[in-house]
Amino acid sequence: MPMKILPLAAALLLPLLAHAGDVPAKYPDYPSETPAQFVPVTAGFDYERREVMIPMRDGVKLHTVILMPKGARHAGIVLTRTPYNASELTAHTPSPHLEPMLQGYDNAADVMVEDGYIRVVQDVRGKYGSEGDYVMNRPVHGPLNPTPVDDATDTWDTIDWLVKNLPQSNGKVATIGISYDGFEPLMSLVHPHPALKAAVPMNPMVDGWMGDDWFHHGAFRQQNMAYVYEQEATRDNREKWWSGFFDQYDLYMHYGSAGALGDAYGMRQLGFWNKLIAHPAYDAFWQQQAVDKLLGAQPLDVPVMLVHSLWDQEDIYGDLAVYRAIKPKDTTGEKVKLVMGPWHHGQEIGEGSSLGAIRFGSDTAQYFREHILRPFLAQYLKDGAPKADLAPVTAFQTGSNQWQRLDRWPLACESGCASVSRALYLQADGRLGFEPPTSGAAYDEYVSDPAHPVPFRARPIQPIGSGDGLTWAQWLVDDQREASGRTDVLSYVSAPLTAPLVIAGAPEVHLIAATSGTDSDWVVKLIDVYPDQVAAQPAMGGYQLAVSMDIFRGRYRTSFDQPAPLAANQPLDYRFALPAANHVFLPGHRLMVQVQSSWFPLYDRNPQTYVDNIFFAKPADYVKATQRVYHAAGQASYLALPVVSGAH
Repeated sequence: MPMKILPLAAALLLPLLAHAGDVPAKYPDYPSETPAQFVPVTAGFDYERREVMIPMRDGVKLHTVILMPKGARHAGIVLTRTPYNASELTAHTPSPHLEPMLQGYDNAADVMVEDGYIRVVQDVRGKYGSEGDYVMNRPVHGPLNPTPVDDATDTWDTIDWLVKNLPQSNGKVATIGISYDGFEPLMSLVHPHPALKAAVPMNPMVDGWMGDDWFHHGAFRQQNMAYVYEQEATRDNREKWWSGFFDQYDLYMHYGSAGALGDAYGMRQLGFWNKLIAHPAYDAFWQQQAVDKLLGAQPLDVPVMLVHSLWDQEDIYGDLAVYRAIKPKDTTGEKVKLVMGPWHHGQEIGEGSSLGAIRFGSDTAQYFREHILRPFLAQYLKDGAPKADLAPVTAFQTGSNQWQRLDRWPLACESGCASVSRALYLQADGRLGFEPPTSGAAYDEYVSDPAHPVPFRARPIQPIGSGDGLTWAQWLVDDQREASGRTDVLSYVSAPLTAPLVIAGAPEVHLIAATSGTDSDWVVKLIDVYPDQVAAQPAMGGYQLAVSMDIFRGRYRTSFDQPAPLAANQPLDYRFALPAANHVFLPGHRLMVQVQSSWFPLYDRNPQTYVDNIFFAKPADYVKATQRVYHAAGQASYLALPVVSGAH
């Protein structure tokens, strides 16, 4: 049977093939199945999506996504300006419902959707769908920006267009955002539009040299080079940072200096990278664009809620710097609200019951959105809404795991306050206590070797980022036992506490130290050491939780803008503030202070030989140094802790 079928099939196909060969090929007589423009059917959606190009005063148009709840009338507008792709930030989950669309960075989706706000997200100039030129954290018009436009004018022009072209709105606008998107609400406060009724900067970039993204007290955050590379190489971030190493420690050691790594990646093509390597000190370039200084010179016309994360792994400096600058202008006590939560960078819009291994007993982020952010926005964006019952400062106290309503921050002052500064002294034999040292060895010493820098977390070290199993967001709460076991890290430990010790403010380092080199970094950590056994959470037995820690580059000991070599082998006084803490050290816990001279590869290595610009240190410049930390009478190193007296 098969032998008969095959000849028959061939006989039938031959005329067809012959006919096909006789027909001349034509195009496009065989049309595409894809329409020239597909029109989605969205009649059943609970929102309307619009994408518009809003003109700025210089003619540049900015791509803007508007999400309008169906049936919106007299609705307030919540505006975010971003360099991170407005289209993606408003389409996290394709859905006919608005909340899944918004759930994710950079949206407090539950509050925005449930309260019926018009959600607007805009690409900043030069990024993604917007026209114009991109400049990292574009400075306001002035010495650093000769053009007539900046993020403040772009926000003003955007708000003006929105209130004139969205008849569904009530003409009231709030700006909100996290990180770079948190920098933008601060810019909206510079000569604000009359329709701007509130601003909510969350974890904003404020001063990139003092303690936010680019430097901390002069030490360069070299792992952020990947961010600069991707952010500036192309308009749409399509050019990705690459690496031939699994462990970031190996990547940065391979190239030596940050400058050499930048050259290997072709980064001198990037404008901001050239600015970074040209301005390693706190010169006019950094001082004139520090947002806290800028806002400190402005009138305070718009209510502001500053949202700060106590374990912000990226921008732990900015919120509180702005608070210090603008709070004195708040003569009525109603214009500035401060919120401090136990979060990583941006965690306040996600799930907040824990951070790494640390548990808080409740979803602290949900509490913030429901009981703090929601009533604040409603007060200023909803017609006839009641005044929000918010304290000047709402702070989560870690250790006790409870929210507090406070009148001010910090609580410490010289006299007549709930908190006073108490010196916590480093002592001989690795001890730590509130009594000044009177006997024992005058100092401890260790060898800092740039060929073997201290990792800032356990290896292999991951790149900065989120998703795909990355744990970058929680490095500030990593167990510090990894460091305490090294011979190039000094650890000082107190006796177990018999009563709670409460701190509320920024610990201040008073370090008396010497180096055999002519430059040096100093990393100081204040740590809560858990009891050896924790019945409720056994994995926390002996855990070393960093409550506050930071780095200081020695060349800036006497001046941030005029670096100078260190006198070798001479005890010198280093003073700098650690990030703010609001913490209870519980009975049975111990206090620990660690001191070291590298924090790699998050920060570039100090060669320990003074060179004009560490970005371009040569291999021969990197030398071992003997480091001495003093704890003698008259040369006592200590941390000034903002201890709350009478607290339990």
